[in-house]
Amino acid sequence: MTDAPMVAPLTLEFAVAVDVEHAFTTWVERADLWWPRDHTLSGSPDAIIFEPRVGGRIYERDAQGAEMPWGEVVVWDPPTRLEYRWHLFFRPEEATHVSIAFERSNGGTTVRVVQTGFDALAEQGPLRREGNARGWAAVSTAYRTHLEHASRS
Repeated sequence: MTDAPMVAPLTLEFAVAVDVEHAFTTWVERADLWWPRDHTLSGSPDAIIFEPRVGGRIYERDAQGAEMPWGEVVVWDPPTRLEYRWHLFFRPEEATHVSIAFERSNGGTTVRVVQTGFDALAEQGPLRREGNARGWAAVSTAYRTHLEHASRS
């Protein structure tokens, strides 16, 4: 038995008015176009990279070419599913697990983000979940806004 608190998964679901393939590709290949700069390590990355394979790194690269790790891909199933170990702003041993599903719905795509693993962070788990809830709200808003503007162009 453990004294660690039970921290509920963090779940976020939203719709975008693009097809599944476009939604997935925008998330993994064009993140540097929409990811909020204040949610990066450098504050101004030249690139945000999701290496397209299980075991692939997720990282940002700054203007000088320095690479800053964010996580590691654990499931790569385009265009419907992506999962990764996530430690942006934290040490790799403090990683949580993020699962993102892209599902066809009503002429667009429903994106469902589920983040788990907060229990392993003991007393920091609830605080980290709360911070990540704010972070995903900003990230999902930037993503949706980018897709809306790109589809109008």
